[in-house]
Amino acid sequence: MKQRIGRYSGYLRPISYAIDFFIIAFFAYFLQLNLADYGLFFAYLFICWLIFSLKTKFYEVYRFTRVTRILSLIAIQTIVFALVVFAFYGFTDAIKVPNNYLIWFVVAVMSSIGIAKLSVYYLLKRYRKVLGGNFRNTIIIGNSKRSLQLYSFFENNPDYGYKCQKVFQIKEPILREIFSYVIDHDIDEIYASVGQLSDEQVNLLIDFADNNLKVLKFIPDNKDVYSKQIQYDYYGVLPIISLRKIPLDDNVNRIIKRTFDFVFATVVLVGLLSWLTPLLAIIIKIESKGPVFFKQKRNGRNNKEFYCFKYRSMKPNPEADIHQVRKNDRRITAIGRFMRKTSIDELPQFYNVLLGDMSVVGPRPHMVSHTNMYAESIDKFMVRHFVKPGITGLAQVNGYRGEVETEQDIINRVKYDIFYLENWSVLMDSKVIIQTLVNAIKGDKKAY
Repeated sequence: MKQRIGRYSGYLRPISYAIDFFIIAFFAYFLQLNLADYGLFFAYLFICWLIFSLKTKFYEVYRFTRVTRILSLIAIQTIVFALVVFAFYGFTDAIKVPNNYLIWFVVAVMSSIGIAKLSVYYLLKRYRKVLGGNFRNTIIIGNSKRSLQLYSFFENNPDYGYKCQKVFQIKEPILREIFSYVIDHDIDEIYASVGQLSDEQVNLLIDFADNNLKVLKFIPDNKDVYSKQIQYDYYGVLPIISLRKIPLDDNVNRIIKRTFDFVFATVVLVGLLSWLTPLLAIIIKIESKGPVFFKQKRNGRNNKEFYCFKYRSMKPNPEADIHQVRKNDRRITAIGRFMRKTSIDELPQFYNVLLGDMSVVGPRPHMVSHTNMYAESIDKFMVRHFVKPGITGLAQVNGYRGEVETEQDIINRVKYDIFYLENWSVLMDSKVIIQTLVNAIKGDKKAY
């Protein structure tokens, strides 16, 4: 067994911790606490930061991590850090610090940590690209389509720091030659096309990598199961594979999303609907008889039914719970046409958000009759019910809102919804909300 050559990369995470703790300690000094209170406050923050950063995976940033992922981690850590800081002064009466000082402290700390984190990320990219440092020698085993795509990626993205030394084709006696090449040329990581390997070859590769301290990674090729968000759990010592990892199954993420939903919904209800609802109620009543609000049963998280609220945009009719609105639908009133065009009719759903039935962002809920129909005809349609439905969603801002005209419309909607629930982040929610506002202002051709 050959000893693995050490890299200074292993020091990056401890250095990042040290920088962040220094920033916290530095700005805490300006809160003008006495020495004992300062020590207590910093010790509390030190412990909480360690615990929550491990939980949020704040320091799990690798050379292949996207910048959007880093921004999402910073946003989550900022929310958690703010809650931790205010919780300390909420439980401790002996230490008094004005709220504006605490807000300044949180903003200063997290802004500085965010700048430091992004600076290290981009400096390392520049260092790899310009000076060729911090690189890893790799080989690729197999010449499948995805193997060649990976080789092109390594060649075209030197800032990631991967140098592919050779691509091997799969032949019976080739593994022994590959093993010798890996050792002789000090290869760090092995990428193997799993679809072109037999079970015996896979096991030989795993044993070799383990015994020689080499990183082994598999390229999924055409086996769809390997392209999923696979998660390993252990029942005792028995490994169990879960084919879908949903971030919102994590309690911390769920609390963060619920807090965001509650605050956002409260602001909209108090700041907008408090005066808009009486105004629209008068116009709706003048134009046609019937209630101001329209409520309809929809399917929510875990397929639980709830009443979804909207401003009534149509004349009361017996088909409202059966047929979707179509283009130039005669059931729509004049004010209803305006509300639907600008998506104002959806605003009462912030009451649903406050009640906990919906989220601001998530898969759009369907009528119960349509849910039953699509569940039987559309593959994986019910997966979207693992999370709360939303007022707006990733599918809607990508052109799949409103009437389902073809089967492909609902298939694409489901694809976006599944991608959302498997890749949720605060940053993604923010982007969807901003894009929704932009679409509402400039108009959407499917908003009718």
